[in-house]
Amino acid sequence: MASMDISLKEMMTIDGALGAVIVDYGSGMALGMLGGSKSLDLQVAAAGNTEVIRAKMRTMESLGLKDSIEDVLMTLDSQYHVIRPVSGRGGKGLFLYLALDRQRANLALARHTLRSIEEALDL
Repeated sequence: MASMDISLKEMMTIDGALGAVIVDYGSGMALGMLGGSKSLDLQVAAAGNTEVIRAKMRTMESLGLKDSIEDVLMTLDSQYHVIRPVSGRGGKGLFLYLALDRQRANLALARHTLRSIEEALDL
């Protein structure tokens, strides 16, 4: 099992990683973060993506869907943003957020690696 710090470091080793955050979507607070820049404020991203997850969960509930969210992907002109809810024990109410440089990232490999990181996370 990996700690939050180890998980964030592993997220940042993914090719093209620009920023990584572990977020509590109950409060919208970032519990830990690495990376970011002037143009990628990870605190703002954590709060904004909290609303994305909450909206998606409300929509699924309204539709009566019993599935769980594997991940949410936003494709921008120059970046990929991946949100992955934590499903393991102790991780309920958390999600991983990873911003990637679209030119350098392999999206399929990044999603696969993020899944492995999420499964190993122990909080």
